[in-house]
Amino acid sequence: MKKDDIELVRGSSNVYRDLGRPNADLEQARALTAAKIIRIIDERKLSTRDAEKLTGVSYSEFSRIRNTQLGRFTLDRMIAILGKLDENIEVSVSFRARKRRGVGAPRVVLSKSPHGIGERRELRRARKL
Repeated sequence: MKKDDIELVRGSSNVYRDLGRPNADLEQARALTAAKIIRIIDERKLSTRDAEKLTGVSYSEFSRIRNTQLGRFTLDRMIAILGKLDENIEVSVSFRARKRRGVGAPRVVLSKSPHGIGERRELRRARKL
């Protein structure tokens, strides 16, 4: 392999999005929350059994978090676990427009129609784009 054969591509700071995973932002948020839970457990030198006694959350759940088996966890449940670990939690959510990636890029358009009829029309138009 020659040096010229390698292409350097800058990531988006979300590995799940870079890999084309559905719900990439949610997966990223769960992974960051799991990392925080693991960091707290490690800093306090807690075993999964000790964490269970402290929080009332099953030790097997802490094992799943440590092994990054996060499919069973909702984000709010993981935030609740952080709260049970006596952590002050501040959640911030921001919204911004996505860059269009092509024909299949998701798009939601809502109108101010009081009965929802305009919303359906706008969504049909958005699908045709």
